[in-house]
Amino acid sequence: MINDKLNRKECEVMNAVYELSGGKDRFLVSPSELSAVLPARGKYDEPALERLLSSLALDGYFDFVESDRKGEKTYVIHMREAGLNFRRSDYQRKRSVCFRWAVAAIGAVITFLVGILLKVIFR
Repeated sequence: MINDKLNRKECEVMNAVYELSGGKDRFLVSPSELSAVLPARGKYDEPALERLLSSLALDGYFDFVESDRKGEKTYVIHMREAGLNFRRSDYQRKRSVCFRWAVAAIGAVITFLVGILLKVIFR
């Protein structure tokens, strides 16, 4: 699920944040909780994760603040409108891509049939 504006890693982090939010506007999450939800192939270390969170915050998906909870680093995340609509916009993008593929396939079939019809007519 790669969004038009986001690269693969940003999309994975945004999916993880959206999943951990549970539909809430504001929530607390630790870097270890966030890393546990992220795919293992991405190999996200804490500085890289913070850079990705900062870039997503700059893009307007959410606001986040670093905090301490009982000595453990914690992120306070406040989802914005773009963040709350992330899954919806991704679904719409996928639907649009599928529609384009279907139109291309139908066009190819029609072109093939017209080619055969013209070949039969002018034989």
